[in-house]
Amino acid sequence: MNNSIHDRRLARGLSQQELANRCGVSRQTINAIENDKYDPTLALAFRLAQVLETTVDALFQPPAG
Repeated sequence: MNNSIHDRRLARGLSQQELANRCGVSRQTINAIENDKYDPTLALAFRLAQVLETTVDALFQPPAG
């Protein structure tokens, strides 16, 4: 699933570790999500959206095609 977490995280001046701490996950989890290697749980998706001040729909888009 495509996502805009990396761009939104950088726009807010957060490191992967800072975002991970705020979401209660590891930095490796954030890295995997940003690199489309892991799809977060619905609960984590909502937490990411809350921390990044956006909506789940704005963060995640289905793959093209």
